[in-house]
Amino acid sequence: MQPEPDVKDDRSTLIRQYLFAQGYSAVQDIADAVGASLATVRRDLLELESEGVIERTHGGARIAERVGVELAFEVRESHQIGQKRAIGDAAYDRLMPGSSVFLDAGTTVLQLARRIRLDPIALTVFTNCLPVAQTLMNVTAVKVVLLGGALRAENASMVGALAEEMLEHLWFSQLFLGAGAIASDGTISSLDEQEARLNSRMMARAEQVYLLADATKFGQRLTYRVGQLRAGMAVISDPGLSPDWNDRIAGFGGDLHRCGVLSVVAA
Repeated sequence: MQPEPDVKDDRSTLIRQYLFAQGYSAVQDIADAVGASLATVRRDLLELESEGVIERTHGGARIAERVGVELAFEVRESHQIGQKRAIGDAAYDRLMPGSSVFLDAGTTVLQLARRIRLDPIALTVFTNCLPVAQTLMNVTAVKVVLLGGALRAENASMVGALAEEMLEHLWFSQLFLGAGAIASDGTISSLDEQEARLNSRMMARAEQVYLLADATKFGQRLTYRVGQLRAGMAVISDPGLSPDWNDRIAGFGGDLHRCGVLSVVAA
């Protein structure tokens, strides 16, 4: 006996197909096209929006321009956005024109990429982050090299053996590295094993390491070790970082820079 078709799934498919073909459409037009009530279609649109498939607007909807990974990345990026932009701005001031730099796959590091896009300088930028590469694509004077490897959807990044092998043949003047967590003993850690291993290799291939992390990342520990705060490493954070980290980072031989928080006006 064949299972009965799921009417809700069929209707959702029809809505997606209709919006793909027609572009922006009023809710009433969508309801007429799929033969459902306004209330039912509005519920379907809410669910499709939560999945990142469509974008609702006043009185209508359209296929989302950004889907899946990019939307998830954007949600994380918006957390502590003022602090992240200020950290990115401070990191920009430390870039050396004409050098080769690596920007890793963190939402704070993405703010640095956006700052470079606003005021381009001559750089060769290596990255394993799709949003960073997209941000800097076609920016005058910036050459972008994207690592190969397996796509880690959760972080819109390239990881794995191929990415690690590529790093073994590269050397960077500067690495700008985000951090999932920095423990009180100076251990930098990540939620993902492959990301942690790749980040560790990045640190080994850079002359100067800049750790970009807002205050919420300190005093925390995640599953996989990336590396250790060490002599010569620079840490850029925000004013919310506890004062005791001044001496702690200095004790590891690092240099701490606290930046102001930028005012962010919601769109």
